[in-house]
Amino acid sequence: MPFHRVHDPERLQALIGAMLLIDADVELSDVLTTIVETAVELSRARYGALGVLDDSGIALARFITVGIDDEQRRSIGALPSGQGILGLLIGEPQTLRLRNLSEHPASVGFPPHHPPMRSFLGVPIQVRGDLFGNLYLCDKQDAAEFSDEDEGVLEALSVAAGLSIDKARLHDRLRELTLTEERERMARNLHDTVIQRLFAVGLSLQSATRYANHDDITARMQEAIDDLDATVRQIRTTIFAISRPRTDSGQGALRAEILDLVDEAATKLGLRTRVDFEGPIDAAVGPQAAEHLLYSLREALTNVVRHAQATSAEVQIRVVSDELVLTVRDDGVGLKNGRGRAGGRGLNNLAERAKLLGGSCEVVDHEGGGTELVWRAKRFS
Repeated sequence: MPFHRVHDPERLQALIGAMLLIDADVELSDVLTTIVETAVELSRARYGALGVLDDSGIALARFITVGIDDEQRRSIGALPSGQGILGLLIGEPQTLRLRNLSEHPASVGFPPHHPPMRSFLGVPIQVRGDLFGNLYLCDKQDAAEFSDEDEGVLEALSVAAGLSIDKARLHDRLRELTLTEERERMARNLHDTVIQRLFAVGLSLQSATRYANHDDITARMQEAIDDLDATVRQIRTTIFAISRPRTDSGQGALRAEILDLVDEAATKLGLRTRVDFEGPIDAAVGPQAAEHLLYSLREALTNVVRHAQATSAEVQIRVVSDELVLTVRDDGVGLKNGRGRAGGRGLNNLAERAKLLGGSCEVVDHEGGGTELVWRAKRFS
């Protein structure tokens, strides 16, 4: 670390203390904020920022600032994406110190409502040899420009920041791993204990129906068996939901995409939604059919909110025999009092998509109230 450029003993002691403070943070967001605040304090700058690169490595994904209040931030508008001087440091990750940043050829000026800034000091932050982002300081408060010692302080701080960021990332990964293991443990317990007991109860009821001497008793026992079967399917869905992998890319099993879509729709549309799977959804449904299925599910849920005046919906997706079947039921007002537009554009699109897969789509009033949409596909592998 470039400590040799820091000649002031008090400042060197403050730098070492600040580095220990940064290393004490564990959460990545806290670490990043502490880095900027520490840099501003040690260099006596008016403004500071840390730009974090996105996955492309050529633009900023995050921009943490110090010295600009919330009202100024709102007035400025969108955060910088990595143009001008900021872009220069991204393309050429090396220390840059300027007396007046507006005089540099790469400067592109400031957006409206941005406070004026003059002196500038920027250093890259690397994590395991890769550029993570850049630390920027502006407007030295007790001098016309940042000094060579300021530069040394900031470079030493950037090395410590890289180590602390790497540690925080490792902590996040370990925590996620722990959560994943806990979800998998819960899923195993549900499968090995709850489902097996429900199966045992169901088998006992099925055996007992042979000895029932009254039709009403037999019917009620069959209803209980059906309810148990539905409960088992719902628990299996829950098991998959809590144990499925969470990926940044958003890619994964079809069940995961369906559950994510329903989660998103339920949040945005304010609709309580239950999902039920039956059959080998992931293994049997090919990419083209999956695309049509996901679109149709999203359209069906949107239609429920727009036209049904419903508060909840049930989604069932089944692969049975040679059919892929999507069923969406709601507790709304039904066709006669609500949607009544069986030929609407949205429903026509659903029918066309089903037809492309050799299937059909129909919407009817459900016996228990509300509406039921049934979307079928014959060619789905």
